[in-house]
Order: sequence, then structure tokens, then C-alpha cells
Amino acid sequence: MPVEPRWLAARLRRHLTELARLAAPVVVTRAGILTMAAVDAAMLGRTTVDQVAFHGLGVAPFVVITVTGIGLLFGTVVMTSHAVGREQYSECGPVWRRSLPYALLLGLIALVFCLFGTPFFQLTGQSPEIATGAGSVIAILGLGAPGTLLFNTTAFFLEGLRRPLPAMIIMIAANGVNVLLNWVLIFGEAGLPALGADGAALSTTIVRTAMAAALIAYVWWMRDRDRYAVRPSLGRGWWRTGARHRRIGFAAGASYGIESVAFGAISFYAGILGALALASYTLQHIVFAMIFMVALGIASATSVRVGIAHGRGDWADRALAGWTGLGLVAVLLGACGAVLLGWPEAIAAIFTSEPSLIAATAPLIALSAYALIADGGQMVVASALRGAGETWMPTAMHVVSYVCVMMPACWIFAFPMGYGALGLVAGIIVASVVSVTLLSIRFWLVARR
Repeated sequence: MPVEPRWLAARLRRHLTELARLAAPVVVTRAGILTMAAVDAAMLGRTTVDQVAFHGLGVAPFVVITVTGIGLLFGTVVMTSHAVGREQYSECGPVWRRSLPYALLLGLIALVFCLFGTPFFQLTGQSPEIATGAGSVIAILGLGAPGTLLFNTTAFFLEGLRRPLPAMIIMIAANGVNVLLNWVLIFGEAGLPALGADGAALSTTIVRTAMAAALIAYVWWMRDRDRYAVRPSLGRGWWRTGARHRRIGFAAGASYGIESVAFGAISFYAGILGALALASYTLQHIVFAMIFMVALGIASATSVRVGIAHGRGDWADRALAGWTGLGLVAVLLGACGAVLLGWPEAIAAIFTSEPSLIAATAPLIALSAYALIADGGQMVVASALRGAGETWMPTAMHVVSYVCVMMPACWIFAFPMGYGALGLVAGIIVASVVSVTLLSIRFWLVARR
């Protein structure tokens, strides 16, 4: 049956309006996580190159661990949005309550892994000095892993309810506190010793733990908590009743983890190239990741829109929601890419005053502009597929793109071909194009059903 133009135009306007309303606060929330890392890097850039390198390498595996944990909790937003789509609001609160002990468990497991950072870095071929400095950073960050995951699963719950503003407000306040704590702990103000990269990690840990407490308190005391059955006890069967919740998360967690492991491996490649290459790649990656948060916000909003349409069985609207999200991210990230191409030196100078580091970072920032649309697009389409009930197919496509394509491509471009850190960015571009192509074909097939 042909689609009526008026129906299409009306639905498209509604999806764009809802995507903007949902995505804007989520973008700020997700970007706020990276803003902390960016502020840390910018303030450490006023110390020494070594401190930037320690922090960059220490953060890389921590991001892998926590992003995997966040993916494992992705079932929170999917199941909440499905319940909203069915107008079964009393099912929403139990989804969140089941996710809290699960998030805490995952956070404690992450902490254990983070305590073994130094020997891990030594096994990857890093110098003893870099391995020790980065190992100290990741151990401190690990203390904040439980808070990070508790905050994110609660934010997922609120996003599923189409209520992302509280997490955004808390994130904005947290970034202000982080700047103050960084000033005290990195540079040794107020009579405290100058801790450098360790001080930046400690500040982040304190702030993320406080964020989790604040957002959980908001949900616990929100006015319509009874409508969503936020407070009733789940009893002893919470683990069994959360099986489907975890199954959705297993696929998303594997996908997020695989992609993060692959990008973490690229940081190790940069470490092998030397301290300057590692520091420049770290700064470029922070800039890229900050802009990528726009895609992550649109992806989260797209999964909610697709999930609600899926919950009410509206297949045409489900397809339109997915393609609208992809089009929106292409427009916004294309504009961001133009900025990176136009002013790479000025952007690099935001993070460091060291001339050699600016000169090494600027070409990486300019080249990364070509990866933005593809990398952001693949995240949006993967989220649309999960909102439509897909689980393992996006994960398989991420394995192909980021393990089978990106990791060897980056190594070949950087070492045998001799392009150094520029080769690492070139490999990311190739993998992102492969990923968005495969996922878009898959979503087209799902949308035709």
C-alpha cells in the first residue's frame, strides 16, 4: 500500500520534534561524561606531556570496561520504552529496580579489573614509566565504576519515560564541580599535594559517585513514582524476572565492548609509537568523542522512538523513526566535521599550550572529520535495530567492522605503511564506513517486514 504524503510529512515532523526534544538533553548528558575527560586533558595539558599520556592510556581500558557495562544495561531503556508504548506504565518501575543491583554488581566487577592496570599495560608493550603512571590512573577511576553504571541505568530509565532533563541538569552541575576539584587536585591548591593525572582521576571518581546518588534520589522521590511503580519491592525473584532485560543487554554490551576494545587497542598502538603520538591521539580522540556524543544522544532518542512504535505494533512508523534518526545525525555531524576541517590548530590549542603537541594533534583532528558521519550513523542505526527488537545482528556487524577491519587496518596504516598516528585515524574511517553500510542494509531489511 503506498504511503500517503500527508501521513509521511506529519509523522516526519513529529519524529523530528520528538528526536530533538529527547536527544538534546541526552546529548548534553552524554557529552558531559566526555566533557569531564576533556577538561581533565585540557588541565593536564598545562602540566607535562607525560601526565597527558598517563591519563590518556589509563582512561582507554576504563572506557572499554565501563562502556561494556553501560551496554549490558541497555535493556533498561528498551524495556521501559516498550512498556510506555503499550501504556503499561506500572511495568516501568520494576525494570529500573531490577537494574540497580545488576548495575552495582557490574560496577564492582569493573573495579576488580581496574586494580590490575599496571601489569596489563606492561603486557601490552608499554614502557615501565607509562605502565606505572597509567596503572595508577585506572585504579583510581575504578573506584567510580559502580557510581558510573548506577547513574547510567537510571538515566536510561528516565530516557525510556521520555524524561531526560534531570540527568542533564545533574551532569551540568557535576562538570562544574569537576573543574574545581581538578584545580585543587591536579595542581595542588588549598595546601594539597599536586597529583597530576592521579588528581584528575580522583576528581572524576568523586563526582561520578555523587551523580549516581543524586539521580537515584530524584527517581525515588519524583511526584509520579506511584504511577510507574518505582518503590514496590521486587522480592527475591528479581534476578530470574530480569532474564529478558539482561538478554537485551548482553548483545548491546558485547557490541559496545567489542567496539571499545578495538578503539582501546588503537590507543595501545599509539603508545607503541611513543609519548608524543599517544598524547596527540588522546587529544584527538577526546575531540572526536565529544562530537560523537551528539550521535549517541540521537541514537538513544531514536531507540526510544523506534521502541515505542515497536511496542504498539506500528511497523511503518518504526521504520520512519529509524531513518529520521540517521538523517538527523548525518546533517549535524556533517556540520561538526566542517568545523574540524576549518580550525584544527585552534581546537588543539584548547587542550594544550605545548607547540609540539599542537602540531602533532591538529592533522589528526582534521582527518577525523571524515569519520564523523559514518561513525555517528552506525551508532544510530544499531540503536534503531535494538529498539526494533534486534539483538545479536548489530553485534556481529560490529565484530566485522571494528575487529576484522579496523584493528588490522590501523596497524597496517600506522606501522608497515609508516603513516604513524595519521594511519590510526585512517583505519577508523575505513571501519566506520563498513559498519554504517552493513547496519543500514540490515535495518532496511527489517523495515521491509
